[in-house]
Amino acid sequence: MLAIEAESVKLAFIIDPISTLDPCHDTSVALMEAAHIMGHEVWIAQVNSLSVVEGKAWAVLERVELVPIELVEGRWVAANPWYKLSDRTFMCLETMDAVFMRTDPPVTVPYLYATYILDYIDPKKTLVINNPSGIRAANEKMYALQFSKVIPETIVTADKQIIRQFVEAKETAVLKPLGNKAGEGILILQPSDRNFNSIIELSTLQGRVPVMVQEFIPDAKEGDKRIILLNGEPIGAVNRLSAAGEFRNNMATGGTVAKTDITPREHEICSQIAATLCQDGLIFVGIDVIGGYLTEVNVTSPTGVREIDRLDGTRLGHEVIKWIEQALHSKNKK
Repeated sequence: MLAIEAESVKLAFIIDPISTLDPCHDTSVALMEAAHIMGHEVWIAQVNSLSVVEGKAWAVLERVELVPIELVEGRWVAANPWYKLSDRTFMCLETMDAVFMRTDPPVTVPYLYATYILDYIDPKKTLVINNPSGIRAANEKMYALQFSKVIPETIVTADKQIIRQFVEAKETAVLKPLGNKAGEGILILQPSDRNFNSIIELSTLQGRVPVMVQEFIPDAKEGDKRIILLNGEPIGAVNRLSAAGEFRNNMATGGTVAKTDITPREHEICSQIAATLCQDGLIFVGIDVIGGYLTEVNVTSPTGVREIDRLDGTRLGHEVIKWIEQALHSKNKK
């Protein structure tokens, strides 16, 4: 079933409702658009349309045709409408050559159940990006802890006293909920803050849920770099800068983006994590780096491709789809 390199392939994208996506920002759209331009079939589904029937993963799929966005005076501009859908079809996902799991976090119970369903795709027949078990293993905050040589000093705990001791030693720290996204719930901690205890109680749900507390990196004021990795190799980066009156650099919190390069230190970080990513089937990944330290590994629906393409004149979506073509061709030859 697997296609050879020059042939059209069938790609399924499990995404949030397409009507909610921003074609000028969302990386899922960039990937789908690239596949469409390169002559491949693009299908979409949502997690609540997944099923297991006779031991195989199925989905209610819709074929989508996309109108590519255009760069006008330095800004992406989309047509209206920018996509057209076919009728819905209930299909076995093994009829696809590759399936992208691109639903946004948080990783809720329905999200986890979706990854269990995707386990019933035979990887010898269909590529799943990213690997469902790899997604489950890679909490986007916790996963970075195994790379102790390249992360800032970090603890994970629900214990108020342990957190206080850590913050007093560091003077300033950053608290991150383990399950949130886009900067949600991230707080600056200082031991002199009169609200310190309340912050910890609220963030840990009265000591029932652990949080991550990381040494504050002063270089955060220079930005938070998002680096996109494909099969362990960095293919592009963008620097995210905080909005006025905001310490978080996330685009979702009003941050801006700036052109950047990948430094030797950041190449070193990528090389240190590459083998583990590939071993876990985490093919398309976005890492966050501040001041030469790895802070997060984003595996669910990493974004940044549209911003990198706009600033650097690249076509990262095409690079990803070309990699898919080559991976399928290699499998077909075996």
